[in-house]
Amino acid sequence: MASSMLFSASFFGNPIPISIRTGTSPCRIRFMTLQASKEITDVSSQNPTRMLTFLGKGGSGKTTSAVFAAQHFALSGLRTCLVIHNQDPTPEYLLDCKIGNSPVECSHNLSAVRLETTQMLLEPLKRLKQADSRLNMTQGVLEGVVGEELGVLPGTDSIFSLLQLERFLGFSGIMGQRDQKGKYDIVIYDGICTEETIRMIGATSKARLYLKYLRSIAEKTDLGRLATPSILRLVDEAMSISRSGSHLSGRTSADIWEALEHMLEKGSSAFAEPRKFSCYIAMDPTSPASVQSALRYWGCTIQAGAQISGALAFISSDLNAESTASLKEKFSPLSLAFMPQFSTGSSVDWNTVLRDVSSRGPRDLLSLSKSLTGSLPSPVKFDPGNKSVTLLMPGFGKSEIKLYQYRGGSELLVEAGDQRRVISLPKEIQGKVGGAKFMGRSLVITMR
Repeated sequence: MASSMLFSASFFGNPIPISIRTGTSPCRIRFMTLQASKEITDVSSQNPTRMLTFLGKGGSGKTTSAVFAAQHFALSGLRTCLVIHNQDPTPEYLLDCKIGNSPVECSHNLSAVRLETTQMLLEPLKRLKQADSRLNMTQGVLEGVVGEELGVLPGTDSIFSLLQLERFLGFSGIMGQRDQKGKYDIVIYDGICTEETIRMIGATSKARLYLKYLRSIAEKTDLGRLATPSILRLVDEAMSISRSGSHLSGRTSADIWEALEHMLEKGSSAFAEPRKFSCYIAMDPTSPASVQSALRYWGCTIQAGAQISGALAFISSDLNAESTASLKEKFSPLSLAFMPQFSTGSSVDWNTVLRDVSSRGPRDLLSLSKSLTGSLPSPVKFDPGNKSVTLLMPGFGKSEIKLYQYRGGSELLVEAGDQRRVISLPKEIQGKVGGAKFMGRSLVITMR
């Protein structure tokens, strides 16, 4: 019997851990495998642009997996863009293509671009300047700000990445309304690091929390009531939150706050929809640290508001049938596929690699992601009968999770890793936290 943790949570207090003994009941879900060619036929030019990304420990092969996926979709006839936000030269070797800060066509149906944070800072500043020139709000003060002199604050890279990705996905605002069909069918993002990518995924959810506090301050203080309407109008004008031509002129601050909240809510839901956003974890199956990191990133991604669509591991001669079965058990119910080995130090004959039988598994998994909507394990399950809520939290230890309650017990805040997640509870199970225990990879919270 494994030792788990019981938490007691107060309104604004710290959770109190109490050790108890529980059993484990890991669940298994068998996925139906589909042919990649069949899945590709379901993707038409009328569908919205999809985004894919890969997570993993340094050296786990996430960049190589991203290039593999880009070549897979391009060969399948989809217009693909590989977006790189790091200085790793590996994609240039694998694609035999020089990649700059504007999209360059590397092969048929495949373009690539490298994001540079210092350059990304200029675009939102340009928008603010243009909005200010129309509204004349700062009376020319913003015109004196030189973007090249500005630095990027630590931790803000994810926000700029999200704004830049919107251009390739065809959205306006932070994952808000779609302007038009994107130029690409698939956008594959290879971030600075896994932690930064997860922060980007959770950026809209965090922004929603901050927005609530900002609105409260703005509506309850004299300074907030005085300055907020003008600031909100400038932000709306620069980011095109409202529909073209309206700019919320003559409308109340409450209308603008609601438009902001609606925009961020759409952004959060976009990352939570597997048909629009697919996230995979990559690992070196011979490295225990890489495998454990993959489990951890699975849990962190759920905390950020998205789901993992599958796992990829590179084929190794050190793997036998027993270790392969053990690895699949660790990541059940996720589908696990093995990537073929190929040189990353020179250009690759992708037609040969992708058509080889060893590439069949990962290609099927990548193509399967759009059909996983009903197959992925739900990260949150409510049980009104037992008055409980079950949270899928792989990779976390019992001492790493903290629970808080707000708004009379109608909301549950879960803190794990560097992410916080707010869960709105149904009326049937609202109340105070009575206890919590781990069962397998899930945390079962009982209300009273």
